[in-house]
Amino acid sequence: MAPVKNGRLLFNEIPEGFPEPGKTTVYDESETIDLDNVPLKGGFLVKTLVLSNDPYLRFNMRDPKVESYSEAFHIGKPIVNFGVGLVLRSESKEVKKGDHVYGLFPFSEYFVQEKFDGFRVLENKEGLPWSVYVGVAGMPGQTAFLAWKEFAQAKKGETAFVTAASGPVGSFVCQLAKADGLKVIASAGTDEKCDFVKSLGVDVVFNYKKTKTADVLAKEGPVDVYWDNVAGESLDAALENAAKHARFLECGAITGYNGEGAPVKNMVNVFAKEIHLYGFLVFTLLEDHADEFYAEVPARIAKGEFKYIEDIKKGLKWAGHAIYEVQAGKNHGKSIIEVATE
Repeated sequence: MAPVKNGRLLFNEIPEGFPEPGKTTVYDESETIDLDNVPLKGGFLVKTLVLSNDPYLRFNMRDPKVESYSEAFHIGKPIVNFGVGLVLRSESKEVKKGDHVYGLFPFSEYFVQEKFDGFRVLENKEGLPWSVYVGVAGMPGQTAFLAWKEFAQAKKGETAFVTAASGPVGSFVCQLAKADGLKVIASAGTDEKCDFVKSLGVDVVFNYKKTKTADVLAKEGPVDVYWDNVAGESLDAALENAAKHARFLECGAITGYNGEGAPVKNMVNVFAKEIHLYGFLVFTLLEDHADEFYAEVPARIAKGEFKYIEDIKKGLKWAGHAIYEVQAGKNHGKSIIEVATE
Protein backbone atom coordinates (compact mmCIF):
# COMPACT_ATOMS: atom_id res chain seq x y z
CA MET A 1 0.00 0.00 0.00
CA ALA A 2 1.27 3.47 -0.87
CA PRO A 3 1.79 5.97 1.95
CA VAL A 4 -1.35 7.82 3.04
CA LYS A 5 -1.76 11.31 4.42
CA ASN A 6 -1.63 11.60 8.18
CA GLY A 7 -3.63 14.66 9.21
CA ARG A 8 -2.55 16.31 12.48
CA LEU A 9 -3.64 19.20 14.68
CA LEU A 10 -0.48 21.12 15.55
CA PHE A 11 0.08 23.55 18.41
CA ASN A 12 1.15 26.71 16.60
CA GLU A 13 1.47 29.47 19.21
CA ILE A 14 0.76 30.27 22.85
CA PRO A 15 -2.56 32.16 23.04
CA GLU A 16 -3.10 35.27 25.13
CA GLY A 17 -6.85 34.68 25.51
CA PHE A 18 -9.10 32.12 23.88
CA PRO A 19 -7.33 29.60 21.61
CA GLU A 20 -8.06 30.51 18.00
CA PRO A 21 -8.41 27.78 15.35
CA GLY A 22 -5.98 28.41 12.51
CA LYS A 23 -3.78 30.51 14.78
CA THR A 24 -3.30 28.80 18.14
CA THR A 25 -3.79 25.43 16.46
CA VAL A 26 -3.30 24.53 12.80
CA TYR A 27 -4.61 21.50 10.93
CA ASP A 28 -1.82 20.04 8.82
CA GLU A 29 -1.88 17.33 6.11
CA SER A 30 1.75 17.53 4.99
CA GLU A 31 2.83 14.31 6.74
CA THR A 32 2.38 10.87 5.20
CA ILE A 33 2.69 7.43 6.74
CA ASP A 34 3.29 3.98 5.24
CA LEU A 35 0.88 1.85 7.25
CA ASP A 36 2.40 -1.44 6.08
CA ASN A 37 6.05 -0.60 6.63
CA VAL A 38 6.40 2.15 9.24
CA PRO A 39 8.82 0.80 11.92
CA LEU A 40 7.06 -0.16 15.17
CA LYS A 41 10.20 -0.50 17.33
CA GLY A 42 8.48 -3.05 19.55
CA GLY A 43 5.30 -1.01 19.78
CA PHE A 44 2.05 -0.82 17.84
CA LEU A 45 0.40 1.22 15.10
CA VAL A 46 -2.88 2.93 15.97
CA LYS A 47 -5.66 4.32 13.80
CA THR A 48 -7.31 7.10 15.81
CA LEU A 49 -11.09 6.81 16.07
CA VAL A 50 -12.15 9.41 18.68
CA LEU A 51 -10.38 12.09 20.69
CA SER A 52 -11.43 13.83 23.88
CA ASN A 53 -11.58 17.62 24.09
CA ASP A 54 -11.38 18.79 27.71
CA PRO A 55 -11.12 22.21 29.40
CA TYR A 56 -7.65 21.53 30.81
CA LEU A 57 -6.15 21.54 27.31
CA ARG A 58 -6.06 25.33 27.51
CA PHE A 59 -3.79 25.05 30.55
CA ASN A 60 -1.32 23.02 28.48
CA MET A 61 -1.08 25.83 25.91
CA ARG A 62 1.61 27.57 27.93
CA ASP A 63 5.36 28.09 27.85
CA PRO A 64 6.97 24.65 28.37
CA LYS A 65 9.32 26.29 30.89
CA VAL A 66 6.33 26.67 33.23
CA GLU A 67 6.15 23.35 35.05
CA SER A 68 2.89 21.88 36.31
CA TYR A 69 0.97 18.63 36.79
CA SER A 70 0.50 18.11 33.02
CA GLU A 71 3.07 18.59 30.27
CA ALA A 72 2.84 21.73 28.19
CA PHE A 73 2.28 21.39 24.45
CA HIS A 74 5.25 22.04 22.20
CA ILE A 75 5.13 24.43 19.26
CA GLY A 76 4.98 22.55 15.97
CA LYS A 77 3.93 19.28 17.59
CA PRO A 78 0.44 17.73 17.77
CA ILE A 79 -1.94 18.52 20.61
CA VAL A 80 -2.19 15.53 22.98
CA ASN A 81 -5.20 14.18 24.89
CA PHE A 82 -7.13 11.01 25.61
CA GLY A 83 -8.42 8.95 22.72
CA VAL A 84 -9.59 5.56 21.54
CA GLY A 85 -8.07 3.86 18.53
CA LEU A 86 -7.85 0.62 16.58
CA VAL A 87 -4.58 -1.33 16.53
CA LEU A 88 -3.54 -1.99 12.91
CA ARG A 89 -0.21 -3.73 13.56
CA SER A 90 1.64 -4.74 16.69
CA GLU A 91 5.02 -5.99 17.90
CA SER A 92 3.98 -5.53 21.54
CA LYS A 93 3.14 -8.44 23.83
CA GLU A 94 0.45 -6.34 25.56
CA VAL A 95 -1.68 -5.61 22.50
CA LYS A 96 -2.61 -7.32 19.24
CA LYS A 97 -3.99 -6.33 15.86
CA GLY A 98 -7.71 -5.58 16.11
CA ASP A 99 -7.60 -4.45 19.75
CA HIS A 100 -9.07 -1.11 20.77
CA VAL A 101 -6.84 0.94 23.05
CA TYR A 102 -7.35 3.97 25.29
CA GLY A 103 -4.64 6.37 26.36
CA LEU A 104 -2.99 9.70 25.61
CA PHE A 105 -3.06 10.17 21.83
CA PRO A 106 -1.40 12.77 19.63
CA PHE A 107 -4.05 14.56 17.58
CA SER A 108 -3.17 12.66 14.42
CA GLU A 109 -4.98 10.17 12.23
CA TYR A 110 -2.32 7.49 12.78
CA PHE A 111 0.59 7.09 15.16
CA VAL A 112 3.10 4.53 16.41
CA GLN A 113 3.09 3.96 20.17
CA GLU A 114 6.38 2.41 21.25
CA LYS A 115 5.48 1.74 24.90
CA PHE A 116 2.24 0.35 26.33
CA ASP A 117 2.63 2.25 29.63
CA GLY A 118 -0.43 4.44 30.25
CA PHE A 119 -2.55 2.60 27.68
CA ARG A 120 -5.41 0.17 28.26
CA VAL A 121 -7.06 -2.41 26.02
CA LEU A 122 -10.81 -1.82 26.08
CA GLU A 123 -13.03 -4.90 26.15
CA ASN A 124 -16.34 -3.06 25.65
CA LYS A 125 -18.49 -6.09 26.38
CA GLU A 126 -21.51 -3.79 26.44
CA GLY A 127 -21.03 -2.62 22.84
CA LEU A 128 -21.03 1.06 23.78
CA PRO A 129 -20.03 3.67 21.17
CA TRP A 130 -16.29 4.29 21.36
CA SER A 131 -17.00 7.97 22.04
CA VAL A 132 -18.37 6.97 25.45
CA TYR A 133 -14.88 5.80 26.41
CA VAL A 134 -13.49 9.33 26.20
CA GLY A 135 -16.50 10.77 28.04
CA VAL A 136 -18.64 9.27 30.77
CA ALA A 137 -16.61 6.02 30.67
CA GLY A 138 -13.32 7.86 30.16
CA MET A 139 -11.31 10.49 31.99
CA PRO A 140 -14.27 12.84 32.73
CA GLY A 141 -16.36 9.99 34.12
CA GLN A 142 -13.40 8.68 36.11
CA THR A 143 -12.89 12.15 37.58
CA ALA A 144 -16.50 12.43 38.74
CA PHE A 145 -17.01 8.86 39.94
CA LEU A 146 -13.75 8.33 41.79
CA ALA A 147 -13.41 11.77 43.39
CA TRP A 148 -17.04 11.80 44.55
CA LYS A 149 -16.55 8.44 46.25
CA GLU A 150 -13.22 9.49 47.74
CA PHE A 151 -13.94 13.00 49.03
CA ALA A 152 -17.64 13.94 49.08
CA GLN A 153 -18.50 12.08 52.31
CA ALA A 154 -22.09 12.54 51.17
CA LYS A 155 -24.93 12.09 53.63
CA LYS A 156 -28.59 11.75 52.73
CA GLY A 157 -30.40 15.07 53.17
CA GLU A 158 -27.34 17.25 52.62
CA THR A 159 -27.10 19.90 49.89
CA ALA A 160 -24.64 19.81 47.00
CA PHE A 161 -23.81 22.58 44.54
CA VAL A 162 -22.36 21.61 41.14
CA THR A 163 -20.99 24.07 38.57
CA ALA A 164 -20.67 23.46 34.82
CA ALA A 165 -23.40 20.92 35.49
CA SER A 166 -24.25 20.10 31.88
CA GLY A 167 -20.69 19.02 31.09
CA PRO A 168 -19.45 15.44 31.23
CA VAL A 169 -18.01 15.76 34.74
CA GLY A 170 -20.69 17.98 36.26
CA SER A 171 -23.64 16.01 34.90
CA PHE A 172 -22.20 12.76 36.25
CA VAL A 173 -21.62 14.37 39.65
CA CYS A 174 -25.24 15.57 39.73
CA GLN A 175 -26.45 12.01 39.17
CA LEU A 176 -24.13 10.58 41.82
CA ALA A 177 -25.28 13.19 44.33
CA LYS A 178 -28.96 12.48 43.65
CA ALA A 179 -28.32 8.73 43.98
CA ASP A 180 -26.85 9.43 47.43
CA GLY A 181 -29.99 11.28 48.48
CA LEU A 182 -28.71 14.86 48.39
CA LYS A 183 -30.53 18.00 47.38
CA VAL A 184 -28.66 19.23 44.32
CA ILE A 185 -28.25 22.83 43.16
CA ALA A 186 -26.63 23.15 39.74
CA SER A 187 -25.58 25.94 37.39
CA ALA A 188 -25.03 26.01 33.64
CA GLY A 189 -24.46 28.74 31.05
CA THR A 190 -27.47 28.47 28.70
CA ASP A 191 -31.15 27.67 29.04
CA GLU A 192 -30.65 24.63 26.79
CA LYS A 193 -27.95 23.31 29.09
CA CYS A 194 -30.19 23.95 32.10
CA ASP A 195 -32.96 21.90 30.49
CA PHE A 196 -30.61 18.92 30.22
CA VAL A 197 -29.53 19.28 33.85
CA LYS A 198 -33.20 19.37 34.93
CA SER A 199 -33.73 16.07 33.09
CA LEU A 200 -31.21 14.49 35.49
CA GLY A 201 -33.57 15.08 38.43
CA VAL A 202 -31.63 18.01 39.86
CA ASP A 203 -33.64 20.01 42.42
CA VAL A 204 -32.54 23.57 41.60
CA VAL A 205 -31.08 24.54 38.22
CA PHE A 206 -30.17 28.06 37.13
CA ASN A 207 -28.45 29.91 34.31
CA TYR A 208 -25.59 31.71 36.04
CA LYS A 209 -25.48 34.28 33.24
CA LYS A 210 -29.03 35.36 34.08
CA THR A 211 -29.22 34.72 37.83
CA LYS A 212 -26.63 35.60 40.43
CA THR A 213 -25.08 32.50 41.97
CA ALA A 214 -24.81 34.05 45.44
CA ASP A 215 -28.55 34.83 45.47
CA VAL A 216 -29.48 31.24 44.60
CA LEU A 217 -27.18 29.76 47.24
CA ALA A 218 -28.38 32.20 49.90
CA LYS A 219 -31.93 30.99 49.26
CA GLU A 220 -31.32 27.27 48.65
CA GLY A 221 -28.22 26.57 50.79
CA PRO A 222 -26.20 26.28 52.87
CA VAL A 223 -23.93 24.06 50.79
CA ASP A 224 -22.50 20.88 52.34
CA VAL A 225 -20.66 19.62 49.23
CA TYR A 226 -19.40 21.90 46.48
CA TRP A 227 -18.11 20.45 43.21
CA ASP A 228 -16.05 23.19 41.60
CA ASN A 229 -15.38 23.09 37.87
CA VAL A 230 -15.04 26.85 37.38
CA ALA A 231 -13.59 28.74 40.41
CA GLY A 232 -13.98 32.54 40.31
CA GLU A 233 -17.35 34.03 41.26
CA SER A 234 -19.03 30.66 41.81
CA LEU A 235 -16.32 29.54 44.23
CA ASP A 236 -16.62 32.83 46.09
CA ALA A 237 -20.41 32.42 46.38
CA ALA A 238 -20.02 28.84 47.61
CA LEU A 239 -17.55 29.96 50.29
CA GLU A 240 -20.00 32.64 51.40
CA ASN A 241 -22.88 30.14 51.63
CA ALA A 242 -21.05 27.06 52.88
CA ALA A 243 -22.28 24.97 55.78
CA LYS A 244 -20.04 24.21 58.74
CA HIS A 245 -17.56 21.48 57.81
CA ALA A 246 -18.50 21.66 54.12
CA ARG A 247 -16.43 19.67 51.62
CA PHE A 248 -15.17 21.50 48.54
CA LEU A 249 -14.00 19.26 45.69
CA GLU A 250 -11.73 21.43 43.52
CA CYS A 251 -11.80 19.89 40.06
CA GLY A 252 -11.29 22.78 37.64
CA ALA A 253 -11.02 26.54 37.20
CA ILE A 254 -12.08 27.29 33.64
CA THR A 255 -13.03 30.90 34.43
CA GLY A 256 -9.31 31.63 34.85
CA TYR A 257 -7.86 29.59 31.98
CA ASN A 258 -8.28 32.36 29.42
CA GLY A 259 -7.36 35.31 31.60
CA GLU A 260 -10.80 36.52 32.69
CA GLY A 261 -11.15 34.94 36.14
CA ALA A 262 -12.66 36.88 39.06
CA PRO A 263 -10.79 37.16 42.39
CA VAL A 264 -11.97 35.09 45.36
CA LYS A 265 -12.73 37.26 48.38
CA ASN A 266 -14.28 34.87 50.90
CA MET A 267 -11.32 32.62 51.69
CA VAL A 268 -11.65 33.56 55.37
CA ASN A 269 -14.59 31.14 55.50
CA VAL A 270 -12.26 28.20 54.90
CA PHE A 271 -11.20 28.38 58.53
CA ALA A 272 -14.22 30.29 59.89
CA LYS A 273 -16.53 27.47 58.77
CA GLU A 274 -13.88 24.73 58.99
CA ILE A 275 -14.27 23.89 55.31
CA HIS A 276 -12.34 20.95 53.89
CA LEU A 277 -10.75 21.68 50.50
CA TYR A 278 -9.90 18.66 48.37
CA GLY A 279 -7.70 19.16 45.35
CA PHE A 280 -7.12 16.04 43.26
CA LEU A 281 -5.89 14.63 39.98
CA VAL A 282 -7.76 11.76 38.39
CA PHE A 283 -4.48 10.07 37.42
CA THR A 284 -3.65 9.59 41.11
CA LEU A 285 -7.08 8.16 41.88
CA LEU A 286 -6.81 5.74 38.96
CA GLU A 287 -3.65 4.18 40.32
CA ASP A 288 -5.71 2.10 42.75
CA HIS A 289 -9.21 2.22 41.25
CA ALA A 290 -9.01 1.86 37.45
CA ASP A 291 -10.11 -1.78 37.38
CA GLU A 292 -12.98 -1.01 39.75
CA PHE A 293 -14.18 1.81 37.50
CA TYR A 294 -14.12 -0.25 34.30
CA ALA A 295 -15.80 -3.19 36.02
CA GLU A 296 -18.73 -1.06 37.20
CA VAL A 297 -19.36 2.08 35.19
CA PRO A 298 -19.62 0.90 31.54
CA ALA A 299 -22.17 -1.75 32.56
CA ARG A 300 -24.24 0.84 34.42
CA ILE A 301 -24.12 3.16 31.42
CA ALA A 302 -25.34 0.36 29.18
CA LYS A 303 -28.27 -0.21 31.56
CA GLY A 304 -29.23 3.45 31.27
CA GLU A 305 -28.40 4.32 34.88
CA PHE A 306 -26.28 7.33 33.86
CA LYS A 307 -27.46 9.87 31.29
CA TYR A 308 -25.01 11.74 29.08
CA ILE A 309 -24.94 13.93 25.97
CA GLU A 310 -22.18 14.35 23.42
CA ASP A 311 -21.13 17.22 21.18
CA ILE A 312 -19.28 15.52 18.32
CA LYS A 313 -17.23 17.20 15.62
CA LYS A 314 -16.65 14.88 12.64
CA GLY A 315 -13.16 15.21 11.25
CA LEU A 316 -9.81 16.09 12.84
CA LYS A 317 -9.75 19.34 10.85
CA TRP A 318 -12.47 20.66 13.18
CA ALA A 319 -10.59 19.90 16.40
CA GLY A 320 -9.28 23.46 16.76
CA HIS A 321 -12.83 24.79 16.52
CA ALA A 322 -13.96 22.29 19.15
CA ILE A 323 -11.19 23.39 21.52
CA TYR A 324 -12.26 27.03 21.17
CA GLU A 325 -15.94 26.18 21.76
CA VAL A 326 -15.21 24.41 25.05
CA GLN A 327 -13.22 27.37 26.33
CA ALA A 328 -15.97 29.79 25.27
CA GLY A 329 -18.75 27.61 26.70
CA LYS A 330 -20.34 27.09 23.28
CA ASN A 331 -20.40 23.28 23.34
CA HIS A 332 -23.38 21.33 24.66
CA GLY A 333 -22.36 18.01 26.18
CA LYS A 334 -19.09 16.13 26.16
CA SER A 335 -16.90 17.56 23.39
CA ILE A 336 -15.51 14.80 21.17
CA ILE A 337 -13.65 14.75 17.86
CA GLU A 338 -14.55 11.79 15.66
CA VAL A 339 -11.46 11.24 13.56
CA ALA A 340 -12.49 8.05 11.78
CA THR A 341 -14.82 5.09 11.86
CA GLU A 342 -13.62 1.51 11.68
